[in-house]
Amino acid sequence: MDGADASLVSDTAKDRGFKQLATLGSGNHFIEFQYVDEIFDKEAAKAFGIEKEGQFMIMIHCGSRGLGHQVCSDYLREMEREFPDLVSKLPDRDLIYAPASHPLCKKYFSAMTAAANFAWCNRHIIGHQTRLALAEFFPKAKLETVYDVAHNICKIEEHNIDGEMKKVYMHRKGATRAFGPGNPEIPKDYRKVGQPIIIPGSMGTASYLLVGTEKAEEISFASTAHGAGREMSRHEALRRWSGEQLKHDLERKNIFIFSASWKGIAEEAPGAYKDIEQVVDVSHKAGIGNKVCRLLPMGVIKG
Repeated sequence: MDGADASLVSDTAKDRGFKQLATLGSGNHFIEFQYVDEIFDKEAAKAFGIEKEGQFMIMIHCGSRGLGHQVCSDYLREMEREFPDLVSKLPDRDLIYAPASHPLCKKYFSAMTAAANFAWCNRHIIGHQTRLALAEFFPKAKLETVYDVAHNICKIEEHNIDGEMKKVYMHRKGATRAFGPGNPEIPKDYRKVGQPIIIPGSMGTASYLLVGTEKAEEISFASTAHGAGREMSRHEALRRWSGEQLKHDLERKNIFIFSASWKGIAEEAPGAYKDIEQVVDVSHKAGIGNKVCRLLPMGVIKG
């Protein structure tokens, strides 16, 4: 991503990132081994390299780790010091911001861009290590990347606002991009059908690959949901489920799970998340992200 300036990233952030490079992280981050259960849009699926039901897929979800979190924290505190009058008017101090014309805005955006690039590198390394691991068991297997997309990010994009094309800072928190066919922002190989949209469910449930639409560009600033979304807190999930029981239940369904802790499994219980089928149906019926294929899990690695 253009515009990154690593000199604007603190030593504390760099130190956190250096120690965590090539790691998934905790929470909802994962590597999941899946297969294509059903294809809904054969043209888009073919463009994305998905040729048949039963095809093996791997989905990786992770980001900029502690580096990105530290970059955000560093600049939030700096903005609080720079704009105390704004802080006093906000319901939560973490909603602080810098006006687009202010130098601090430009500094933060360049640092955030560097963090985003760190995240892409992190996923690339994990993807490479996954290929190496798979090759030990399936030497002839060929893994090609469908798409690597960031969510929880800000980008400068052009959008039609009241009939006029304007450059804006587009923030997608809990959302992902959904550009339609012909948009120059997406790779040439996909430009005819639209952008791949990756929507993970939760471990033990389906995930989906969707495709972006022109309608999304018209009504949702080319955005749709980036996942099933939590229905309850991690604390409540821990109260209701045990990691050991969840592992047993998933294995009875031939879904195998590996995690750094039992607590991590319990926090991410499938029942703690919204119904992925309903979430995807909303996107599909609204026309802001159309179904391409459903992916079912065989195994999942949690950070």
